[in-house]
Amino acid sequence: MSKTTRATQMLSKAGVAFSVHAYHYDPNAERVGLQAAEALGEDPGRVLKTLMAEVDGKPVCCVVPSDREVSMKKLAAAFGGKSAAMMKPADAERLTGYHVGGISPFGQKKLVPTAIEEAALAEAQVYINGGQRGLQVRLAPRDAQSALKAIAAPLIA
Repeated sequence: MSKTTRATQMLSKAGVAFSVHAYHYDPNAERVGLQAAEALGEDPGRVLKTLMAEVDGKPVCCVVPSDREVSMKKLAAAFGGKSAAMMKPADAERLTGYHVGGISPFGQKKLVPTAIEEAALAEAQVYINGGQRGLQVRLAPRDAQSALKAIAAPLIA
């Protein structure tokens, strides 16, 4: 497994301090983020999942704790929209250049507006997908927010 991805390259270029953590990815796991947290021995609230969605038909990215669900109403409101829906997996892969289970908010093929769950910013360090299945990057959540130029908003149900 390569520990250099578009995500890690983007973080390095931005001067963000991070560490890379590989784990055994289970393709049959019901919830990838929770499986990653368990494999890393971390609290699921500190292992963030990257979700691709659409607000009023326009693509957005949201980063939330792996043990929580996104509120579509709050997601739409965060981007000043009326409605939100999850993006189809094939569309998310095409847009980001990553495979489902390995989608990172960093280094996506097309830059889209991004929101990070505001509660995650209270953590000292979080894990976010590093751009391939079985790879997480550990960094300060405010550094992630800055690198992504993400808004902080209440996104969880």
